[in-house]
Amino acid sequence: MSDSNREQALAKTTFAMMESLAIAPTPENFELFYIFAEGGNAQLCGAVEEMIRQKTPFSPLALQGLTLRFLQRERSAKTMEDVGASISGMIDAVLGKLEKAGKDAGEYGRTLSAAGDALDGEQSPAVIAQMIGKLVGATEAMEVRAKALESELERSSEQVTELKIQLDTVRKESRLDPLTGIANRKTFDCEVAAAVADAAGSGDPVALLMCDIDHFKRFNDTWGHQTGDQVLRLVANCLSENVKGRDTAARYGGEEFVVILRQTGLPGAVRLADQIRSSVEGKKLVKKSTGDILGTITISLGVAAFAPGDNAELLVQRADRCLYRAKNSGRNKVVAEDELYASEETHAA
Repeated sequence: MSDSNREQALAKTTFAMMESLAIAPTPENFELFYIFAEGGNAQLCGAVEEMIRQKTPFSPLALQGLTLRFLQRERSAKTMEDVGASISGMIDAVLGKLEKAGKDAGEYGRTLSAAGDALDGEQSPAVIAQMIGKLVGATEAMEVRAKALESELERSSEQVTELKIQLDTVRKESRLDPLTGIANRKTFDCEVAAAVADAAGSGDPVALLMCDIDHFKRFNDTWGHQTGDQVLRLVANCLSENVKGRDTAARYGGEEFVVILRQTGLPGAVRLADQIRSSVEGKKLVKKSTGDILGTITISLGVAAFAPGDNAELLVQRADRCLYRAKNSGRNKVVAEDELYASEETHAA
């Protein structure tokens, strides 16, 4: 089967599969399931097959998760590979040009040396004139080659700058959540580990907020997933507006968000958490297609602070426990770990 026929067959298989699974035929979804039908990405195939086996719905959020886990990583890796190959090729080309320039310089040096040796003896004016002509010609040729090399190296420098911009863009995109524009889970994992390590070394305070959108599933079921995406962006914007400097706001997964607060102890973190909670509650959710006001959004937050002996996992676990308490004691509230412990001690007594 020719490549063209094979691609057409894969495309038909992909569309049939998407139809059977009730998946919207968007370009991104098609790309995802085309790669699945092709069978080249073992991890993607395993994840999709497991969802089919478990009869897990391919909701927009689930599809977005598959795209983030597999396609975005693959695209970034492909771009990095292409840029790396381009840089490698360019380095080889520049080294070749420099090697040739070295040979040209050596040949020019030998011409000068030979002329110097010849001039040491007695030569007729005609011979001297001929020799001077050769030197002038060799010098002019060397100047032309030097200018050509300079021009080629300048072009190579411009290409390297363009490739560096591409690499910087890929790195930036790999650190951000494409839907909300804030840091993604991978970036959070790196940043929280770094923050905890810094706190352990310096003794400076670090706090962690974990927040969850209240009744998010209800918004999705009532107004659709596009409105759900709007809610996620609204909350992400509120976090970004209240986070400064070295602090990091990130999407943790689904409708959960996290904020790493450096140089901030528990009391300050609780105040900021309530400020964020109030900021979100004060926003009006408007359906873009109709202009209808859909109501307000609320979030619940858990707050924990670094303690000696902590690692990143322990800090996240404590913040998550506080969030769980906030969700199960009325929502739209902030629960800090000191409050959690006081409540547990009272209950134990």
